[in-house]
Amino acid sequence: MRKFIVAGNWKMNTTPKEGKTLAKAVLKKAKLGKVKVIFGPPFTHLDKIQRLIKGRKGFATAAQNMHQADSGAYTGEISADMIRAIGTKYVIIGHSERRQYFKETNAILLAKTKKALENKRKVIFCCGESLGTREKGTHFQYVIRQLTSTIFKLSPEEFKDIIIAYEPIWAIGTGKTASPEQAQDMHFAIRAAVKKKMGEKLAEKVSILYGGSVKPANALEIFKQPDVDGGLVGGAALNADDFVKIIDAARKTDMGR
Repeated sequence: MRKFIVAGNWKMNTTPKEGKTLAKAVLKKAKLGKVKVIFGPPFTHLDKIQRLIKGRKGFATAAQNMHQADSGAYTGEISADMIRAIGTKYVIIGHSERRQYFKETNAILLAKTKKALENKRKVIFCCGESLGTREKGTHFQYVIRQLTSTIFKLSPEEFKDIIIAYEPIWAIGTGKTASPEQAQDMHFAIRAAVKKKMGEKLAEKVSILYGGSVKPANALEIFKQPDVDGGLVGGAALNADDFVKIIDAARKTDMGR
């Protein structure tokens, strides 16, 4: 059975003190059921949040990025070994902002993914299309090409530690959201592509998250879609009450499956 996941990508927000306060509020208020909740704080307080959740069932942390080399003269970068030493189990790789602002190519993202998996970290791998691509009607082909050039090059054994996050770029930070039907259509297409490449067993096991302006107001309708297994949440993850409401929507949906 697929795992329902709600991951909060804090991006370049919160100081260590603010982040600890935010995480504490979520820990106090959230009822998870079988839902996995992942905090993705900045590196400055990733260790602090990891220590905070220690022993709390259902909670985990994710690094927002990592370098593909083991170590070396890469000023400002973080290695998989550093992430592993903290105890963080997840890494977000391929976010549209990393692709756009830091020019990360599919080849780089595949190298990062492989390095994370070598270090026994699980990967939340992002994919998604721009508004221009969607308006052209080539969004399905575009997203599948992203996957074909990256995580579909993994072995089935490696792929079992992958979570896919579909993030329509046109809905990130814009206030726009894909309709539940649009989200389902893409998630179905992704799962079908996984089935074709990796087999039915892995296709039914892989969690596919929606990552485009998830809010308390739309979370339940999006999560109810049969191929949506939770969300990669941005702005709403910075507000404890909003994030808890999104977790609750996931819990209710998961209980109903």
